[in-house]
Amino acid sequence: MNKNLVVETDNLTKTFLGKEVIKGCNMHVETGMIYGFLGANGAGKTTVFKMLSGLLTPTMGKARILGMDIISQRGGILSEIGTIIETPIFYEHLSATENLEIHLAYMGKDNSDIVSALAKVGLNDTGSQPVSTFSLGMRQRLAIARAIIHKPKLLILDEPINGLDPIGIREMRDFFIELVKTQGVTILISSHILSEIEHLADIIGVIVNGTIVSEVSMTKVKAEYPSGLEAYFMDIMNGRRGHENTN
Repeated sequence: MNKNLVVETDNLTKTFLGKEVIKGCNMHVETGMIYGFLGANGAGKTTVFKMLSGLLTPTMGKARILGMDIISQRGGILSEIGTIIETPIFYEHLSATENLEIHLAYMGKDNSDIVSALAKVGLNDTGSQPVSTFSLGMRQRLAIARAIIHKPKLLILDEPINGLDPIGIREMRDFFIELVKTQGVTILISSHILSEIEHLADIIGVIVNGTIVSEVSMTKVKAEYPSGLEAYFMDIMNGRRGHENTN
């Protein structure tokens, strides 16, 4: 295990009904970095995130988070990561504050930072309003608050800006960058909005048909593709770009 890596997978594989949907997947996420995880629909991004988060068990291969094995040390990992994977589920009849209180109780943490967490994601004026009345954007903001409330060292965020308007997207982008710079958080994030990943990410990982085919610095992408990340991504998708790895 490389001590500079918060996430490291080795030949990670997942089979459903005899079909390999994740095949020999190797990922390297360095401490204090924002790793943008890209791929077409169905490429396997969410499945990888679920395995890293303990929601699915790998069929083969190994993965370590913060030096801990995702299977044998799952309990230790859960308290150190915050996640948004697929559509977030809440206690609909309860307020944002009450939802966070329940999450913190489950995590065995105190609730002293709930007011601050809600303010950081723009939900400080929701009071006792039940989550069932929240807009899609408000629900996504609450999901982000829940992911960060227990001060995790790693955030695994699957399409975290879904439902946000342009102002909200900009606010959350700035917030994620602030978490990395001021609190040393590492972020693993996927998004179909390539321009947003271009603004955020230090490292880009691209998954094609269940295999990570490229891990490259955003600096290198910008140097070789002045028109931006979309051109690089399309070259990968169309087979015009070979496999490459920063490690």
